[in-house]
Amino acid sequence: MIPRFDPARAASFLVGMALASGLFGCGKTQPPPANAAPVQVGVHRVEPQRQAIFTELPGRTSARLIAEIRPQVGGIVQRRLFEEGAQVRVGQVLYQIDPASFQASYASAQAGVSKAEATLNSARVTAQRNAELVKIDAISRQQGDDSEATVKQAQADLSVARASLDAARINLERTRIVAPISGRVDISTVTPGALVTANQETALTTVQQLNPLVVDVVQSSGELLRLRRELATGVLKSRSADEAPIKLLLEDGSAYPHVGQLQFSGVTVNRSTGAVTLRALVPNPDGVLMPGMYVRAVLESGVVEQALMVPQRGITRTPSGEASALVVGAESRVERRVVRVDRAIGDRWQVVDGLRSGDLVIVDGLQRVKAGTVVQAVPAGMAATPASASVSAPRAPRP
Repeated sequence: MIPRFDPARAASFLVGMALASGLFGCGKTQPPPANAAPVQVGVHRVEPQRQAIFTELPGRTSARLIAEIRPQVGGIVQRRLFEEGAQVRVGQVLYQIDPASFQASYASAQAGVSKAEATLNSARVTAQRNAELVKIDAISRQQGDDSEATVKQAQADLSVARASLDAARINLERTRIVAPISGRVDISTVTPGALVTANQETALTTVQQLNPLVVDVVQSSGELLRLRRELATGVLKSRSADEAPIKLLLEDGSAYPHVGQLQFSGVTVNRSTGAVTLRALVPNPDGVLMPGMYVRAVLESGVVEQALMVPQRGITRTPSGEASALVVGAESRVERRVVRVDRAIGDRWQVVDGLRSGDLVIVDGLQRVKAGTVVQAVPAGMAATPASASVSAPRAPRP
């Protein structure tokens, strides 16, 4: 049986097909118009400039002078005469050891000196008397010679007694343990009542001179050879190494406010690390730096008079590591240049080959262009970002 033609159903089918065609048509990408405006990109103009070259190196701080305090005589510690962590001066008494036995030894040595002096005086008088008797042949010459020998023996005994007195005096003085240098004193390892021995292995405390402080940094021998080669060829210009300033970055990333001076460059390469040690003196008037701290030392290696610097975001690399830059060339068309970079300084690369003075390197909008694209160059940071397309739903007709 042949179905009847229904005009209402046919009209609904045609309307549905029309709506479906409209929806599928909306999803198609429309080709850009032929007269589209050039893409706007931000560029950096390459200009030669005087650029200081800095080297950032790891380092450790240490005290300029360190004195480990050990007793030179044994005994019982009577008193500790300093506050831990305080500043002490050279010659200040730190500990007092019981001096009783040393005072007795000193008194005995004094008595020995007095006895030796009396014996010498008696021997001299006897020798003088015998010398007169020898002249008149009242005694033999042998007796006169023996008298002279007795005087010399008494003189030697007196010298021994005086040396013993000096030793006893030194030991008595050493019961007062004093600071050999000025600096900050560390914690004490003993308390009053402790027994200490002469030249013991454990130090009683430590005195360290912390202003100025020593900073030892390490630099690879390869980098050092490179710097010397650039200085020799004139690529870098530098002041005397004795005048080279050095700045520090602390462990928390903050900059240390005082500038130090490089004092010494090592003459031996460490066999295990291949590095050379550089030593600098850094002022530490506020005591911020402490021995053993890890720091980053920023050292001015030299100055490049005609350096070409490019922001790092303007340099791209291929998977093989080749560096390149997009440059606005003739007729505002993008050109790809293969470049050679030397070192990173802050957020910029020093380019040594591939770019010339006056080149416009694209740093903003790199993802929107390629070689051959016609662009509109504006200073970096002023390029407009592409506006995102907004789709609005059609309004329903009013009844």
